[in-house]
Amino acid sequence: MEMNLLSIIFLAIALAMDAFSVSLTKGFTQKKLTKIQILLYGLFFGFFQFMMPVIGYICGTTIAGYVSSIAPWIAFILLLLIGLNMIKESLDDDEEITDIFTFKEVTLLAIATSIDAFAVGLSFAMLNTSLWIPCIIIGIVAFLFSLVGIYLGKKLGDYFGDKFQILGGIILIIIGFKILLGF
Repeated sequence: MEMNLLSIIFLAIALAMDAFSVSLTKGFTQKKLTKIQILLYGLFFGFFQFMMPVIGYICGTTIAGYVSSIAPWIAFILLLLIGLNMIKESLDDDEEITDIFTFKEVTLLAIATSIDAFAVGLSFAMLNTSLWIPCIIIGIVAFLFSLVGIYLGKKLGDYFGDKFQILGGIILIIIGFKILLGF
């Protein structure tokens, strides 16, 4: 069963929304991001959005039931921990808010926001859908949405100030709950 291009694009946009939201949050909480770091966020989000359906497809129906039941919990726990840490840092008067880019954090965020793409890969395998064109489109859309999210977040963060650190943490936690509850 093949998907038409419009369906693939809508699927890619839906999958990219979590990456966009997280990128928006990072844009307004990390003021000192360089253009290279912004590009790395986009590349990480795009790469993981591309790879997770591939991995899901490869896993196929063998582990579909098991992985699909714990995947939302993995995403939820990752986003909850990162969100709580952001809130804690913003409320801690003794500690300056960390405005540091780390590969560990961007990797965890990219994994957490692409777990639903893994499930899409499983469904591709079950429906015997072609893999490469949809995955490439999914990766490119996530990359672009991440860049737009960070740039938009930087503009909003400059306007509203440091209060977005708390809001950013709350948004990550809400995204985690959304994934967990299947909304």
